[in-house]
Amino acid sequence: MNITRQNIDELNAILTVSVDKNDYEATVNDVLKNHRKKANMPGFRPGMVPAGLIKKMYGKAILAEEVNKILSKSLTDYIHTENLNILGEPLPNEEKQPSIDWENQSEYSFVFDVAMAPAFDVNLDPETTLPYYSIAASEDMISKQSDAYAGRLGENMVVETVEEKDTVRGNFVQLNDEGNEPEDGIKAEQVVIAIDLMKDEETKTSFIGKKAGDVLVFDPIKAYENKHEVSHMLNISHEEADNLSGNFSFTILEVLRFEKAMLNQELFDKIYGEDSGITTEEEFKAKVKTELEENFIYSSNYKFALDSREHLLKSIQFDLPEAFLKRWILATNEKMTVEQLETDFDNFMVDLKWQLIKDKIVKDNDLKITEEDVRSMAKEMALAQFRQYGLNNVSDEHLENYANHMLKNEEERRKLVSRKQEDLIIATIKNKVTLDMKEISFDEFNKMLEN
Repeated sequence: MNITRQNIDELNAILTVSVDKNDYEATVNDVLKNHRKKANMPGFRPGMVPAGLIKKMYGKAILAEEVNKILSKSLTDYIHTENLNILGEPLPNEEKQPSIDWENQSEYSFVFDVAMAPAFDVNLDPETTLPYYSIAASEDMISKQSDAYAGRLGENMVVETVEEKDTVRGNFVQLNDEGNEPEDGIKAEQVVIAIDLMKDEETKTSFIGKKAGDVLVFDPIKAYENKHEVSHMLNISHEEADNLSGNFSFTILEVLRFEKAMLNQELFDKIYGEDSGITTEEEFKAKVKTELEENFIYSSNYKFALDSREHLLKSIQFDLPEAFLKRWILATNEKMTVEQLETDFDNFMVDLKWQLIKDKIVKDNDLKITEEDVRSMAKEMALAQFRQYGLNNVSDEHLENYANHMLKNEEERRKLVSRKQEDLIIATIKNKVTLDMKEISFDEFNKMLEN
């Protein structure tokens, strides 16, 4: 076994792999022996097929397979031993590869093209200034979030008279054309209806000012203009609702009005926990502001990542082996057409350039990801999801269980590792360059991203 390298230029090289009989003969003979032991052919006892016949039938295919295994391993080992930073995978040289005669040759030569990653430097230092946008939570945002928490912990209270936004609990009784209760008519008890969802203004108005004990007569189909909704309201089938018409009496049992929770100690403790130390509305809103702005950090870092990427792609210049890369993409993507390749190739090159820059940052700064890093990222993402539903006071045990569930999924784990590496890269850039801190409102930030 011998491998030689011919450097065509800084980005392209040719590897020639020479395989002789000593490299494969013993392995091929062992495989042939195993085939003979397992062979079951008419006219011969199991395992007693002549070796010459086995070689004639399977020898060429076994030889080719074993040589290819040796070839693949030797290429991998060589690239690793020589510390070659290649792009893609070796491709057979279309001009210099000699023909192979598996029947008569005993020594073989294989020629491959390889593409080398370019050498370049990534200079991250205080002389480089990049903008960092810190998003401030406005008073309106703080007020809306506080109001949302109060709404989340609110409850329905029994009140005396009906207003437009109220709900009403009562009993439905079907009436006939004479206004009487038919013998087998529909009845539905303890039904809660929302006044503001009524489509018929006349019916809606008739409820305003009514009290518990009052009886109203109306057509629910006319009131809500939705037979599906009425079927659930009256606990009847959709078919019955489709054929339903006429009035029902509705006896009000109670009037319910949703009241938001007060911004008091009970709410503070439910939202942030009894050990939060929050005792006043001012402290609560300060915590809401902090919480909002902590959530905005993800957006700020995202924008910083975009700006960093743009700056480094512009400031770092190097060539790439385009001809080889086009061959490699077509060779490894069966469904890719030449036309698609030409359309997408510029974007591919930009993405590859950025990936190489990131790899260089990782190598230069010895960035490593531990199992604990991945687990912490999983818990962080879990907490962010819980916060979307207003759950801030989540126990560490619950987060740990959620993280364990995520990490059992290999695809999820891969995404977490990739995201953690991105975070480490961006954090490294942030720590090494000079940040031009700019405070900006959430609306201004979104408008900036749109442009």
